[in-house]
Amino acid sequence: MIKKNNIEVEGKILSALDEIRPYLQSDGGDVSFVNINEDNEVRIKLLGACGTCAMSVQTLKLGIERTIQRSVPEVIRVIAVDDNLQDILEEF
Repeated sequence: MIKKNNIEVEGKILSALDEIRPYLQSDGGDVSFVNINEDNEVRIKLLGACGTCAMSVQTLKLGIERTIQRSVPEVIRVIAVDDNLQDILEEF
């Protein structure tokens, strides 16, 4: 469990997302932070083209997850959710 101040952790996650956001936006997509749970899993929503792209899993794991984990190494994984906060991409 992350022991740091949640506001500090969320700030680092948001900064990491801001780092990768221009690449997503250049392809018509985006990402938004939903939450981080007690198991150190970050939930995000893929927006625009990222939500329907065939490369979504690679974007999630190789781009977004790695970028977040560089800023917050305690994060176990990043999970994409839909509007109902249901997991939409399986972990690979």
